[in-house]
Parts: sequence; C-alpha cells; structure tokens
Amino acid sequence: MKIEIITPDKKIFEGEVKSVRVPGKKGSFQVLKDHAPIVSTLENGPVIMHDMEGRESRYEINGGVIEVKANRIILLADSVS
Repeated sequence: MKIEIITPDKKIFEGEVKSVRVPGKKGSFQVLKDHAPIVSTLENGPVIMHDMEGRESRYEINGGVIEVKANRIILLADSVS
C-alpha cells in the first residue's frame, strides 16, 4: 500500500507500507492491504506504520483526516510533532 502523510505546511512521509494504525475518533484502527474504502476523522495520537520489511515507524499527529481507497492512503494531519 502507498501512504502519504501531509500537513498544511509540508509532506511528512511518502512510501510503501504493509500496515498502518491510526487514532480514529471512536478508537484506533488498522489499515491492511485491500482494506475497504473509508474516510475517517482522526484524534490526537500515534500513527504506527510497518514497512515491507516489518520495520516500525511512528508519527504523533494532532488530529486530521484519513482516506483509504484502492490500496492508497492519504492522511491529512493538522500537525505532526
């Protein structure tokens, strides 16, 4: 899956990942390959990604929106700390 993490100021990350866990408004949820299309608002919290080799990377976001469609993820974060 391809993911882009973007803030109003700049693109924070772009790359291929195996899984992503995000802080949804009603609890965190995970996105895996072939996930159903979804648009969701996000709370403050960690975005945890695993790349194709299984390495983990984390970003702390301060709210935002995520769109998942056709194995492409766009995460628009209010800010990343």
